[in-house]
Amino acid sequence: MRANDKRLSYMGRIDHSEDGAHFYWASSQVTAVFNGTWADITVMNKTAWGNISLGYLIDGRMGRLPLSPQNDGEFKTYRIADGLEPDRTHTLTVYKRMSANHTFTLSEINTDGEFLPCEPEYDLKLEFYGDSVSAGEVTEADAFAGRSDPCNHDSIYDNSYFAYTWQCARLLNASFHNIAQGGIAVFDDTGYFHWPKMIGMESVYDKVCYFPEGGELTQWDFSKYTPDCAVFALGQNDQHNGITDANDIDIYDPAVRRHWKDGYKKLISDVAAHYGRVKIVMITTVLMHDAEWDRAIDEIVNEMKSEGYDIHHFLFSGNGSVTPGHPRRAEHAVMARELAGFIQSIL
Repeated sequence: MRANDKRLSYMGRIDHSEDGAHFYWASSQVTAVFNGTWADITVMNKTAWGNISLGYLIDGRMGRLPLSPQNDGEFKTYRIADGLEPDRTHTLTVYKRMSANHTFTLSEINTDGEFLPCEPEYDLKLEFYGDSVSAGEVTEADAFAGRSDPCNHDSIYDNSYFAYTWQCARLLNASFHNIAQGGIAVFDDTGYFHWPKMIGMESVYDKVCYFPEGGELTQWDFSKYTPDCAVFALGQNDQHNGITDANDIDIYDPAVRRHWKDGYKKLISDVAAHYGRVKIVMITTVLMHDAEWDRAIDEIVNEMKSEGYDIHHFLFSGNGSVTPGHPRRAEHAVMARELAGFIQSIL
């Protein structure tokens, strides 16, 4: 079955062309429902850095497909499910575990049985704009809960399935788009993404292919997806000045604070302009950071409320204090439960 078959269900910002479906953002996914005893996928990978794997779920069981850089640039067929019960319906989801570490193109999904229409039903739609925590980086390093990240992990612990973003969506039975990238800040030339020429969320929030290593940059058509709630989770990386490579962006400085707030407000208002009366939630995460960024977010919320936006600031119970490294899957689970409860309370 070709990737453009109407029986497939896609979630996330994905480009489609004659050669297949192109995946760029973490958590973007495709789901197939079928009768059969095996399932193959044909994909072409393009590695930017790291130890690359695709994620998949077959009847709820998680799997991981390592992709070798030696196969970059060519389509290869992988059997990712075998020995399945022949007398039942199976569900396969293939998803992007990682963010800009790689891109991949799916051209076909095949089986020895019959494909059925995949028509999932969701209670609401969510959208997230965030950094590495939202993308699920280093979530699987469970032995390092509450600690700094393991050295030289080379992306092997990245898994967007365990990010609070996806866990929150599962708790709420929501579809979601995860516009999240490790190291990203609001502005270009700040944060850590795409060193030495840093790219900020201001340049990628409206993109499908959003980084040069992925190919030609492509625009997202916002009319394709209108969320009930958009969550903005930036501020962790914004102290880093990509030009001088120092953590010298001082949120206590009134001029710096005003500049950052105005840039963040513009980003939010640009997104909200596509959606009408969308509910907006601003957060930071449990990764340790200076609480002054949260106080600046409070000011943004108050200013935008006065301008008529339906906007809220949510703080986790362990906000900015749980871990010096990336949160692990259990810590993400706590975040997901708390955020899901808050979203339910405002919808």
